[in-house]
Amino acid sequence: MSDKPNETISLELVGSVDRRAFMTGVAKYGITTALVAAAAGTLGSSEALAQTAKEEKERQKAAKHTMTIGTAYRIGSTRSYPVMQLNLKENIQNMTTGQVYVKLGPGGALGVGTKLAEKVQSGTIQAGQHSLSNFAPFAPAVDLINLPYWCGENQKFVNLVTSKVWDTEVNSRVRAKGFKPLFYFCIDPRTAAKRRGLDDKPFKTPDDLKGIKFRVPGSKILQQFYRLLGANPTPVAWGETPTAIKQGVADALDPALGALYAFGFKDVLSWVTFNRSVPDSQVYSCNLAWFESLPKDVQEGIDFASEVTFAQNLAQVPASRAFAMAEMAKAGVKFYAPTKDELAQWAAAAGQQRKEWDEWKIKLGGSIANFDKLLEAANTPSRHYVHDV
Repeated sequence: MSDKPNETISLELVGSVDRRAFMTGVAKYGITTALVAAAAGTLGSSEALAQTAKEEKERQKAAKHTMTIGTAYRIGSTRSYPVMQLNLKENIQNMTTGQVYVKLGPGGALGVGTKLAEKVQSGTIQAGQHSLSNFAPFAPAVDLINLPYWCGENQKFVNLVTSKVWDTEVNSRVRAKGFKPLFYFCIDPRTAAKRRGLDDKPFKTPDDLKGIKFRVPGSKILQQFYRLLGANPTPVAWGETPTAIKQGVADALDPALGALYAFGFKDVLSWVTFNRSVPDSQVYSCNLAWFESLPKDVQEGIDFASEVTFAQNLAQVPASRAFAMAEMAKAGVKFYAPTKDELAQWAAAAGQQRKEWDEWKIKLGGSIANFDKLLEAANTPSRHYVHDV
């Protein structure tokens, strides 16, 4: 795959770096080199840029396999949203001893959301990053994490997705749909974020959501969740959400803080409530047939690279959150952490213990007994630690 087709989206990907230097780098060496150099802060050095280009060219030439990975986030987003795409690229290349060259398609260059998942499933690209909500239409079993108030906290989510029961009950179904999960990575819990122009107070309890037009993704579970809370779930495609919030088509939305900052919502929100209902989780998935066509040692290298990148993600979570929070506060956004009693009201109103969720537990998990095993796994400490909001 040539670098050239992606040149038109280059300016959007680099954010605040020197655009003239970036475009010069793209014209001379291609977008992959320019992106790597931008992330390293070396665009202004012709010597460093040339060295980066040389390394990329040598790696690509020496590799036996090319792995294109698409993401929705621009290079540099890890500062506020721990997507770790450059880490994953570097780790896969190194841990396969150079047998795999990774070509990144960041910033939605290869699609976002369900469109990106569809490309991975069909084998158009080898791997991609998706929210589990956007992944759910293709691999419905993962939608279990969207049942509220059982794995919303970071540590519980990490306990869950690294457990044997998750692999048995969920990953097996994901693989049956043609995907191989590389790793599920942690961002932070979903929030309840209110647009400016409604009133100047946070969502403290479910009573505050009554009648609110709440933007939801494709997950039917999340739509039911907000109905239970008394809100009016309003499905809006992710790419159209900023406009919908600005125009009042939707009054609120629920991504994690890092996502709200990364996608430019800091100027349209008044309050962000940390109600910790559902993990705003992500997954890097790979086309299963492509992965299984690789030599065994290359497969093992990709698996090890995924494990290492996951560990790097967990370490990055609090730093990314702190940066996003500081930047949004500068723009006038305020934050609210519900009290213990207020959180109990959220859980009582719509938590997984309610009978309304039983059909989903059976449909997605196979049985309520299977879901109870997953619930136990979420509450069983794993060897991985992550900081909670």
